[in-house]
Amino acid sequence: MNFASWFTADAGSAGQVQGLSQRSRMMDYDQPLVWVTILLMLFGLVMVYSASVALPDSPKYAGYKTTHFLVRQAVFISIALVAALVVVRIPMSTWQKMAPYLFVITLVLLVLVLVPGVGKGVNGARRWLSFKFMNVQPSELMKLFVVLYAADYTVRKQQVMHKLTKGFMPMTAAIGLVGLLLLLEPDLGAFGVIVCIAMGILFLGGINGIWFGGIGATLVGIFTMVIVLSPWRRERIFAYLNPWQEENALGKAYQLSHSLIAFGRGELFGVGLGGSVEKLHYLPEAHTDFLLAVIGEELGFVGVLAVILMFYWIIKRAFEIGRQAIAMDQTFAGLTAKGIGIWIGVQAFVNMGVNLGLLPTKGLTLPLMSYGGTGVLINCIGVAILLRIDYENRMLMRGGRV
Repeated sequence: MNFASWFTADAGSAGQVQGLSQRSRMMDYDQPLVWVTILLMLFGLVMVYSASVALPDSPKYAGYKTTHFLVRQAVFISIALVAALVVVRIPMSTWQKMAPYLFVITLVLLVLVLVPGVGKGVNGARRWLSFKFMNVQPSELMKLFVVLYAADYTVRKQQVMHKLTKGFMPMTAAIGLVGLLLLLEPDLGAFGVIVCIAMGILFLGGINGIWFGGIGATLVGIFTMVIVLSPWRRERIFAYLNPWQEENALGKAYQLSHSLIAFGRGELFGVGLGGSVEKLHYLPEAHTDFLLAVIGEELGFVGVLAVILMFYWIIKRAFEIGRQAIAMDQTFAGLTAKGIGIWIGVQAFVNMGVNLGLLPTKGLTLPLMSYGGTGVLINCIGVAILLRIDYENRMLMRGGRV
């Protein structure tokens, strides 16, 4: 072999090594997950602006500029992205140590919300703690921290999870206390999501099937009693069953009927971005709880389907990451990943179901997209933790340490 051929061979080997190095660096994090999340938030930003641009015409928002909600949502997203960059550097072992303390701190915040003069009330509900720069909603914090707490609890109690008194009842009592505080706000929607998260993680963690079924039936009974004993909730259920009755359409089913009208107007491809009529003071909370209805009217079935597919991809990816972590004996990380998937999946499903008339009207926002500082921040932190779990999975697969 002459010098030229040796140099060429060596250069080829160096190129292969460099290529492997580049691929290794590219595999440090899940790029598609990052881009799908950012795309959802930016899409949400555009739709929040479209849904809120006409609000200053109403007396309630007379002092607001047309760009008020756009600017605030852009600030919330910026803060959320910075927080995500910080969170993604925190090892899962640290989150596991912090989980019980974060859960207790959030319980204290839920109590403070109910203290007169401390908690802020809006539309008859006390769910916020007011700060100068933003309002913090402790129930949104609890959705994330109950994921961490339930995952940590399941790992710590793995040996006794099949026992009622030692394994299941302590967790049930903790979630029951959270539920009591949320019902006092009231916020039945957040309570429902939190119960689904906790029950889902306990089920995945190997809880006794009989106890799980029994408690599940008990929870269904509790939710039924809460609805039956609450006249306005009961009226909302009856209105949901027949939203086009004149009394319902002008009363408890007003939002639902106008949401369905919005989807009907959108048909396949929508009336065009910015062309919604329902957002012109017909559909209340169009930029928060009923953002999907505006998407349906302006971008049609195609726009709604795109949103559904993006959420499906994130949820599917969360369960894949969780399964991979558990396969490598990272049980806490695996349950946390699946818990985040349950959280985002349940909340997105409920919000979409409410918008489409498949579920009774409930005040839950669309994750990552609807207007709201605490919601966007906590959703983004949840995805950042998911990215951290995936990063640690990749490190372990390469033979590294976490």
